[in-house]
Amino acid sequence: MFELLFKYPLAAYQRGHWVLLAAWSPWVLLLAIAATLGGLAWLLRPHRGRRTMAIWALQSAVIGLVLVLLWQPALSLAQLKPQQNIVAVLVDDSRSMALPNASPNSAGGAETRSAAAASLSSGVLDELGRKFQVRLYRFDNQVARAASPGAIRPAAAATRLDDSLGQLLDQTADLPIGAIVLLSDGADNRGGLERATLDRLRARHIPVDTVGFGPTAPARDVELDDVQVQPRALAKSRLVATATLVQHGFAGQSARITVKQHGQMLATRTLALGRDGDRQPVELMFNAGEAGAKTFDFEVAPLPGEATAANNLQSRLVEVASSPHRILYIEGEPRWEYKFIRRAEAADPQVQLVSMLRATENKIYRQGISDPNELADGFPSRPDELFRYQGLIIGSVAAAYFTPAQQDLIQAFADRRGGGILFMGGASSLADGGWQDSAMAPLLPVTLPARGGTFVRTNLDPAATFHPQAVLAPAGGESIITRLLDDPAANARQWQKLPWLMDYQDAGVPKPGATVLAEVTTAGGQRDPLLAIENYGRGRTAVLATSGTWRWQMMLPLGDASYPRFWQQLLRWLVAGTPGQVAASVASPMLYDHAQIQLNAEVKDAQYNPAAGATVSARVLGPGGSATLVPLHAAPDAPGHFSAEFTAAAPGAYLATVTAPGFGADTVGFERVDGVAENFHTAQNKELLERLAAETGGQYWTPSQLGGLAAAIPYSDAGITLRQNLPLWNLPAVFFLLLALPLLEWLLRRRWGVV
Repeated sequence: MFELLFKYPLAAYQRGHWVLLAAWSPWVLLLAIAATLGGLAWLLRPHRGRRTMAIWALQSAVIGLVLVLLWQPALSLAQLKPQQNIVAVLVDDSRSMALPNASPNSAGGAETRSAAAASLSSGVLDELGRKFQVRLYRFDNQVARAASPGAIRPAAAATRLDDSLGQLLDQTADLPIGAIVLLSDGADNRGGLERATLDRLRARHIPVDTVGFGPTAPARDVELDDVQVQPRALAKSRLVATATLVQHGFAGQSARITVKQHGQMLATRTLALGRDGDRQPVELMFNAGEAGAKTFDFEVAPLPGEATAANNLQSRLVEVASSPHRILYIEGEPRWEYKFIRRAEAADPQVQLVSMLRATENKIYRQGISDPNELADGFPSRPDELFRYQGLIIGSVAAAYFTPAQQDLIQAFADRRGGGILFMGGASSLADGGWQDSAMAPLLPVTLPARGGTFVRTNLDPAATFHPQAVLAPAGGESIITRLLDDPAANARQWQKLPWLMDYQDAGVPKPGATVLAEVTTAGGQRDPLLAIENYGRGRTAVLATSGTWRWQMMLPLGDASYPRFWQQLLRWLVAGTPGQVAASVASPMLYDHAQIQLNAEVKDAQYNPAAGATVSARVLGPGGSATLVPLHAAPDAPGHFSAEFTAAAPGAYLATVTAPGFGADTVGFERVDGVAENFHTAQNKELLERLAAETGGQYWTPSQLGGLAAAIPYSDAGITLRQNLPLWNLPAVFFLLLALPLLEWLLRRRWGVV
């Protein structure tokens, strides 16, 4: 119908541009139209009203249309020369193409996407072959020639559309590719289209026409879309993983999600499923166990009637470390909190507390030291002395106690070294210790009050009208630091049972980047920050605006582990992310159906400045006892950063030990798992296919529309082309319009009785 009225295919209008072939200037046309409008208005000036305006508009439209036709409008566009250009037809052969092409309850639902693509591509090849040279390709994570559509089997483990298009452009760099026709469900497992690939297609003016297969709405299914868990942990730490579910067709029903390791159940949660298509996060807490590279399996129990259970399982690799982390604790006065913190940490083999307590003005009491010379001269004054620790606790100590050089060193401890610092409340700390006016004020996650007298001791009389109470903040319910019990609801109730605090301190207001995990009720009836945390540079800082949590240990029932658990989790958080001089990493520890991974390392000297001249290598242990030595190369624009590409040749777990002689070593694990990627996001990714077509000048087609594909393909600037000007003055639609406008005017006049 479109071509009947407008003579040319829609693609010609989409890919061409309008021109006027007459010798007269377009400005003359505009002036002629303006004069026509003005002249008619002047002639009709004695008559006013809506009828006159309608007659004026219709007559102006007729005259304006005739004037435009006199200027010979045309459509200028390039057309591919017949038989001199190649049209590449790409058919997806990944496993997702073996899924039904339509919803199971619809007509034709049993036909696979691959079968539908094969039958359609056969017709497309025949029709395009009459005008062009046609080459058939199959693609998944790479592209290759195919003999016929029937020879393409949907068996590939993954789809990487961007890689396949890049390879096709490389293979056909010296060939006249006029267009690409891509038949796929768009289920890309790489992460989408890279800007560089789209730029290469545009540079060669190659339009990509995409044909989408599969239902755009998922079938009845519960999919474990993602799992977020920290890649490193200390041995026997509790981890919080956030699993995200997406479901269709099971709204309101219950689903059970579990965490297992080697088949052993570690945690389970049951939740009510939300609305169809919503991303629904759920937290699971579990113990990391002993040291080593651990693979944790997260699984949603299949529900009756699910289309597939293959996307109900995801695995994550966590590197669990056993080396103890050392924390330096400086305390300005003997107090109960100091004693109880040391007692709580004595039971944690992963954290060693080294403390220096000012017993008197000139006497320091040291505990937990590794040799008699450690801290013999007081608080460290050199980087190599302070940077040997992973964490730092500053108790009731005034800012002026530290020299200017030590204050700079403390700031560098978090910023450059990447350590964690905890500031505690006390009579000589925070605002009462002058920290708000010191060079270390930026370290704090709060803006301290500009006054003293902020430390408040509690009336010990149980009958007193007020006692400060710790209150769990909303963000605290999601943090491992303040999770006293695994179940969130039980944890909230446990915080309500905690005894009141011995003291509290006005910590001011949290900074924009800070997170408040707990609050304290004050005598004025308000809630002030009690525990606030923030990332600072490469490290992290926290404020605990009290020294009275020891009452939790004294007043709770015997056997209640709330106090030691709180302090152990707080101090483990303080040091768990502190890197050594060599820090190894990978972008993702799980390789789903692909083998390439980039090993990264950041190397620092003893001052924790970039070690640009280091020699770095990785020894990678793989399945079956394989071992590979991989040299890492320095990044030219990032001193101290090194990287290398590694190919995980076989499925299984890998452990890379990255070594920089003279600086240290670090390990990172990763795992290659095959047969997983195509199980997820099984609905047609129409958005990706439409984007590819739109950004390259092509068009997105449904299988039912393919009858117009062969007519649209010739209009392209790629390959060997011939530019043409297609006249528009003789379009049937134009003549219909020239007849319709006067007829409409006559009908209106007849109705108004003025014919």
